[in-house]
Amino acid sequence: MPSYTVTVATGSQWFAGTDDYIYLSLVGSAGCSEKHLLDKPFYNDFERGAVDSYDVTVDEELGEIQLVKIEKRKYWLHDDWYLKYITLKTPHGDYIEFPCYRWITGDGEVVLRDGRVEPWLPLEH
Repeated sequence: MPSYTVTVATGSQWFAGTDDYIYLSLVGSAGCSEKHLLDKPFYNDFERGAVDSYDVTVDEELGEIQLVKIEKRKYWLHDDWYLKYITLKTPHGDYIEFPCYRWITGDGEVVLRDGRVEPWLPLEH
C-alpha cells in the first residue's frame, strides 16, 4: 500500500494554532484517498509555529497527486487555524508543496492546489 509523508506548517502569528480535528484527503489522477485524521497520540498537534509530519497510507495507487483537501472540525470550541502550507512526499520520493497562507475558520473544507507553475508560452503577434 502506498505511503505518503504529509508535513503541515502552522503560522507563527498569535492564535494561529488549533486544537480542532484536522482531516486530510489526497486527490490524484487515478483516484482519491479516504479521509485521514492527522493526529499523533499524546502530542499537541498544530501549535503556533509548528511544522508537524504524519505518515498517511492509502489503499491503492492514486497516480499524480493534484489536490489536497483539508477538513477542520470542531473539537471543543470553535478554534481558527492559520495554515501556511502542506508538503507531500510521495511514495516515489518526490516532494510537492501545497501553499495555503490563510486562516481557516469554523468547520469546513479547503481544497489546495500544488504550488508548481505551469510553463508559459509567449504570445504570438
